[in-house]
Amino acid sequence: MSESAGGGDPLVIRSLEFIGPMATVGGWRPPSELPEVAFAGRSNVGKSSLLNKLVRRKAFARVSKTPGRTREINFFQVNDQFVLVDLPGYGYAKIAKERKAEWRPLIEGYLHQSPKLRGIVQLLDARRDPTEDDLDMLDFLASREVPTIVAVTKVDKFSRAAGEKAVRDLALRLHLDEDQVIAFSAVTGQGRDELAEAVISLVSAPLPNDNDADDAAPTDAPAADHPAPETDA
Repeated sequence: MSESAGGGDPLVIRSLEFIGPMATVGGWRPPSELPEVAFAGRSNVGKSSLLNKLVRRKAFARVSKTPGRTREINFFQVNDQFVLVDLPGYGYAKIAKERKAEWRPLIEGYLHQSPKLRGIVQLLDARRDPTEDDLDMLDFLASREVPTIVAVTKVDKFSRAAGEKAVRDLALRLHLDEDQVIAFSAVTGQGRDELAEAVISLVSAPLPNDNDADDAAPTDAPAADHPAPETDA
C-alpha cells in the first residue's frame, strides 16, 4: 500500500521531543511513565530513514556517515503519548570486538529493565539474508515474549512483485505470522501507514503490571539542550 492510500494518517505528529540518551548499562534513562516502542536493527538496515519517514521529519534521526558509530539508546517523546526508543545499530563487521561487546549488554539491559515497553520494531533488509545477529535478536525477543513487528526495509530496490515475494519468503523462513511483517520503503513511503498503525496498536495494548510496576528509575536529567542524535543508517 502506498503512503496514506488507506485514508487518514494513523500517527499525526503534533509534538516530538528528544528526551536524552542512555549511554551505559544502568545509566540515566527517562522515568518509565509512558508506553515505549523500541526500534532495532543492524547497521545500514535503514533505521534512520525509516524513523524519519515514520514521524514525517527529514532530519529527525540524522544518518551517520560511519556505520556502527552510534552507541547510545536515544529516547523521544511523541505527542505526550508514548516514547520512541532508538536502539543502536548492531553487527557492523568493521567495528572492533570490544565496542561490539558494549552494545549487546546495553540493548539487552534496556529490554530487561523497561516495564513500560510495549513492543519492538525489528528491521530486516529485504535484499539480505538475516545475519546471525538478526537471528539472535529475534530469538532473544521471543524468549522475553516481547511483541515484535518486523519491518522489511528497502523493498523499493525490487519490482512490486519481486518485493512481495522477498518479504513473503523472509516471513516463511523465520516462521513469522503474516500480520507481523510490514514491507517498507523510505523512498516511496510504502508501509509507512501500516507501520504507524502497528506502533499505535502496540502503544494502546495494556500491560498486566501497568498499575503495579515499580517505575522508579534514575531521574537525574541529562544536560540541557542535547543536540539531536546522529544514528546509523
